[in-house]
Order: sequence, then structure tokens, then C-alpha cells
Amino acid sequence: MHDQHANPKTDIQIAQEATIRPILDIARTRLGIDPKDLLLYGHYKAKISLDYLRTLESRPNAKLILVTAITPTPAGEGKTTTTVGLGDALNKLGRKAIICLREPSLGPCFGVKGGAAGGGYAQVVPMEDINLHFTGDFHAIGVANNLLAAMVDNHIYSGNSLGLDVRRILWRRSMDMNDRALREMVVALGEVGNGFPRQDGFDITAASEVMAVFCLASDLADLKRRLGNMVVGQTREKKYVRAEELHAAGAMSALLKDAFAPNLVQTIEGGARGSSAVAVARVAGRAMGSVADGRTTAAIAGRAAVPEGAAARDTTWQSAHSSGWTRWHALVEPDSTCAPEACWSSRSRRTSASSAAEGSANCSTAQSSANDRHVTLRRIVGT
Repeated sequence: MHDQHANPKTDIQIAQEATIRPILDIARTRLGIDPKDLLLYGHYKAKISLDYLRTLESRPNAKLILVTAITPTPAGEGKTTTTVGLGDALNKLGRKAIICLREPSLGPCFGVKGGAAGGGYAQVVPMEDINLHFTGDFHAIGVANNLLAAMVDNHIYSGNSLGLDVRRILWRRSMDMNDRALREMVVALGEVGNGFPRQDGFDITAASEVMAVFCLASDLADLKRRLGNMVVGQTREKKYVRAEELHAAGAMSALLKDAFAPNLVQTIEGGARGSSAVAVARVAGRAMGSVADGRTTAAIAGRAAVPEGAAARDTTWQSAHSSGWTRWHALVEPDSTCAPEACWSSRSRRTSASSAAEGSANCSTAQSSANDRHVTLRRIVGT
């Protein structure tokens, strides 16, 4: 047996040496999802059908553990490794657990931060695919964002019936890469047919408003409504112009249709992991999309993994990965029934947990000793 302490392997070595099960097998045995309800991206990645998710609405949610606000150690032990390790441990104990993570962004993956699929033996696989293009969700969000940017400039070029002031265009382009040279720029230079020159720039896709809206939407209809309400600029009279006035929301929603479905992969231990979009905390207040968070991934865990008639709340778990949950939960879903049963929170490498009774309202502030944390976990697990 390999001695990881005496001769440690790198994350990529561990991931590439792992035995990966076909995702059809994971979906069927772990979650009870039929192949017809999956959209396959090769042998080891899939998306879960939105039609299938709608069939689960009448079933109870699973219990929710929130892992949030952890400052990583120098070894890189933070939210992801904690979440993956917790999910694998619960599965090892015989509990039916599914974990929910946000998707990595290419910019940080190629920057100082690196990948975001866990580390050591607490990883999700196929790690390289997840950290790179995965199932194309980031690409779809970037294209939807840039479609609207193109429509803004085309509207101005084609007569500008809405009266947009080129000095007050608020909508920026996006790309999923760190490129400081594109932060501020002048576009539409050259010939007359290129449009009206104006100042513009690029944001990283994860920080775009489309990403924030995508993460907050509850279904495709809600997504289209939110996209239409986005402000693209102002007129000379400082009246706001929205995307719906450019008739852009429908086309943007069509581009995002497949990306809206949650992704399904697995951990090295063979657990099931559901992930959806990512929005940085300063934009959307959390780190994963609604369709893969406490409302739906808990549904997948609690509803799909347990036979009908079983007590899902007592036998099934979901471990969710998030930052800023409390702020988002209070603002967006104050009446949601999917509050965390326990919350792991840390600042300056201190780990804490709220008790099950405190719910989500105190997740970001509740502090307890390591002993209290273990008592909370044992109480929920029932051991």
C-alpha cells in the first residue's frame, strides 16, 4: 500500500490512477436515476434531466449540511476537500449522501489558485475535465453574455431607437480567462461599418451578471424573466434600458437551456456529486446554482436515493458547498423549507458549526468547539 506521508503523490497522480465507474452505474446504484433521465457527456460525465427533477417535487427533501467560509490551510484543505471528505465518510457509514459543489472557472485554474476539484484522496473525477471545459456550462454563459453585448452595439449602429447613450453603456463582454489587458478597452474602431467607437471591457465569466442571474433562477421561465430585467445602459435622459427591450432574453435563454441542468460526476471513493453553475460571492452571494443547491440536490439525494415510503429526512444526506449562503438565503428564499441541519463555518482556519436547531439563519456566525461540532454531527446521523 502506498505511503502517502513518506512519499506523497500529487493530486493529478491520484486522480489519474483512480478507478472511475461509468456515470450510468453511479446514477442507477447511488441515486436510482434511469439512463433515460441523463444526458451523457462521455462515459463519466452527465447532466440530469430537468423533466426528471420536476417528477421529484412532491417528495420530501434530504437533510442538508452546509460547508462554508473556510479559509484553506497551507496544504489546501478548505471547503471542497472538507465537503468531499464528509460526503465520502457518510457514504462509508452506510448513509446515502450526495455532495454539491460549484464548477471551477478556467481563469483561477490557470492562475495562482489552481483547480477546484478537491485534493489528495478527497477529489471529484474526472478532475481534468471538471477543471477545464467540463460540460460547456461556462462557455454557454459567456456566449449568452456576449450575445447581449453584440445586440447592444448592433442596436446603436442600426438607428438606436431606444436612445442608448454610448457613454452610459453598462453591459460589458465576458470571457472565462484572466486577461488584464482586456479589462478596459475601446471597441468599434476602424471603418464605419464597425459601429460607433466607445469604451468597453471584459469581465471574467464567473463575475458576470448573466452568471449571477443563472445561479439565482429557479427554472427556465424564471431565468428568462431575470435575463430580461438586466440593465444594459442608460439613455441621455438617464432612463434605464433593459435586455427585454432589445428582445434578447429568449435567445439568451435558448443558449443556456442545457447548461441549466445539473451535472453529475463522482468522487474518487465512488460517491455521486451534483454540481451546477458558479457565481462569485460578491456577485450572487453564493457559489452554486439554485438547481443544484439545497432545493434540488437535496431532492436528488433525499428523493431519488431512497425507495418510496422510506423516511428520507432520517436516512439521507446532502452536503452542500457554498459561500455566502446565509445572506443569499435571507434575501432570496426566506421561506424555503430547505434550511441546513448543520453548518461548518470557519474564519482564519478556525472550524465551527451551528447546531441543527439554529438552522440557516445563524450559519455564518455560530461558533462552537470541535466537541460541539462532533456532537451535532452524531445527533443528526443518529449514532
